[in-house]
Amino acid sequence: MRPDRAVVSFDGFSACVALASGFLTDPGPGAFPEGIKSKMRDTLEPGIRHEFRFEIPDSKTVSALYPESPEFQVMPRVFATGYLVGLIEWTCIQAIAPHIDWPREQTVGTHFDFGHSAPTPPGCPVTVEVELIEVEKRRLRFRVSARDDVGIVSEGVHERFIIDAERFNAKLSSRQRGA
Repeated sequence: MRPDRAVVSFDGFSACVALASGFLTDPGPGAFPEGIKSKMRDTLEPGIRHEFRFEIPDSKTVSALYPESPEFQVMPRVFATGYLVGLIEWTCIQAIAPHIDWPREQTVGTHFDFGHSAPTPPGCPVTVEVELIEVEKRRLRFRVSARDDVGIVSEGVHERFIIDAERFNAKLSSRQRGA
């Protein structure tokens, strides 16, 4: 890793819930509930590209990420890495939604490995470009990059898993009750 590159390599809440609830197991027989088959379209294949442009508002700066954090309140007023992660996820979701049975099938982020190498102040647009580079059963791997009007602010890879939303939400509901 280059010393000037901050790497986000994080298995987030969605991945934690998905792993704990068995959603990220081998999607062989039984991957979806009995009688329900995945309706991933034949068009879900490497090479899908999508671009999304978003103007950074004040509500997506470091201080807004955790308003209860006094440390965050004194940080520079720039686009927060946590919101960058979400913006990249959003772009990936937009890229593949037409290629799955949306909204019954959805995706959850499971791995993030990209840098946040330059600050972007509010009011500036960020353009995220994603390309689906690998499809392995329900695992999707994307090459991702983000740039503002000055240059590259992020590059790397991101992985997502296709889930059955109803089944996922049922498992999540049982976890929320503490069962």
